[in-house]
Amino acid sequence: MSPYQYVVLRCVPRVEREEFINVGVVLHCPEAGFLGMASRLDEQRLRALSAETDPAQVEAALAAVDLICQGRAHAEFGAGVRATAYGERALEDTPSARFGLLKAPRSTVLQPGPVHGGLTADPVAELERLLGALIG
Repeated sequence: MSPYQYVVLRCVPRVEREEFINVGVVLHCPEAGFLGMASRLDEQRLRALSAETDPAQVEAALAAVDLICQGRAHAEFGAGVRATAYGERALEDTPSARFGLLKAPRSTVLQPGPVHGGLTADPVAELERLLGALIG
């Protein structure tokens, strides 16, 4: 069994109201070298929260998260540099670094929930199980 962490992705159509629906899960299992996401958007529930939110834009945001998980969202940009208290440091493009980016709190329509964890022998199956249990 390997430890993993996951976040539930929430669609928050009107950020000021803080109402949301769960639309996806990102799971990171470092020992297995796994970072993946699965999503399911219930357009009827989305319309109940916000008739003006375009489901295609939410789907596009979810597709961008999938590209980040795969390491393909920024492949053409190469390595970045980050300023730290001790100078500059090259950013590594690893599954752990990408998960760190995806789990960071933000005030946008697509937001990660709190980080949770568990143990699994099969990260792919666990991702599908979490999708069914938390998204429906």
